[in-house]
Amino acid sequence: MTVWDTLVGQAPVIGLLERAAAGEGMTHAWLVTGPPGSGRSNVAKAFAAALQCERGTGCGECEQCRLAITGSHPDVKWIKSETSVLYVDDMRELVLAAAKFPAMGRWQIVVIEDADRLGTPENPRTGNALLKAIEEPTPRTVWLLCAPTRADVLPTIASRSRQVTLATPTAPEISQFLVAQGVDPAMASFAARASQGHIGRARALATEEATRNRRREVVTVAAKLTTIGACMTAATNIHEIAKEETAAITAAAEERELLDLHAMFGSERKDLSSRAYKAALSALEKVQKQKAKRRILDVIDRCLMDLVSVYRDAIAVSVQAPGQLVNEEIRGDVATIARAATPEELLSMIDAVFTAREQMLEFNVPPQLALEGMAVALRLPTERGVRSPR
Repeated sequence: MTVWDTLVGQAPVIGLLERAAAGEGMTHAWLVTGPPGSGRSNVAKAFAAALQCERGTGCGECEQCRLAITGSHPDVKWIKSETSVLYVDDMRELVLAAAKFPAMGRWQIVVIEDADRLGTPENPRTGNALLKAIEEPTPRTVWLLCAPTRADVLPTIASRSRQVTLATPTAPEISQFLVAQGVDPAMASFAARASQGHIGRARALATEEATRNRRREVVTVAAKLTTIGACMTAATNIHEIAKEETAAITAAAEERELLDLHAMFGSERKDLSSRAYKAALSALEKVQKQKAKRRILDVIDRCLMDLVSVYRDAIAVSVQAPGQLVNEEIRGDVATIARAATPEELLSMIDAVFTAREQMLEFNVPPQLALEGMAVALRLPTERGVRSPR
């Protein structure tokens, strides 16, 4: 099994990167773009392994491949922001480390999973700390940057990187991938549809009942938005779902971080009451709050995309489009929505979801407030009466 075998629906990109790993068209900076769930980080991991591979192919069998794939290769550094931004001081340290000669591999490779968090044209400090390293690369250093689109990365960095654009995997491709991993075919088919091309989400839906239950709670909301009270309740429920899922993810990690801090300062009470410890604890708590806030926004964002899929299904039902719905399991709810609102109104509802998303992610509007405004905009126009499907 090669390092490329875990990539889903990316055959053209695999061919390009295989040739680059063999020396054809190789360059020092790559920008891997694609929609959420398309496998940007997996592609970067496979490419990093292939670049270090003793055979130059990404065989998946040699020590270099195994170390790179498991994340333990000393010459492959992974940067993943769990907050809303990447910090300039961290980037400066990374640039210095990346300039070193490889310890055991062919390349010194740096993978930045969230290159879209390097800054903005209005506040480019973090990105500027990286820019010089990309403009004047050391001979054995490779930068692999991942972002949703080229526009999400600072233009000065994007223009100096070779872009690789990933496709959204199709439902049949994801279903086949899940079945190959031992998932029941019926469950794989459901997860592939419901994930809307997001591989990690599909795997979670196929294997975790709690994830399936949370998604069902979100997608069944749309048909219930008939009163202002129902809208307020739905907004609160979505927010609570996000907070509960985030708490489950962060609790163990935060406990480990606190134990590491205690170990650093010693276990004696006098050490943990020192001014230095209190300052370090305050800094840790600040970062943990930032991480939790970002994770809540990420979960809400996923919930909103699930909600959008319901309105898209309703448009498909309204215009009698062929094919399966994303939410085939709740076709009755989808038909109810299609009868209550015109396709034009449904498009406006989708716009309302994306507006709420932008308010939270770009303008720092409190999630509860943004969700309440969205839910009111999604209220079904039942006062006109229910129309028959066309």
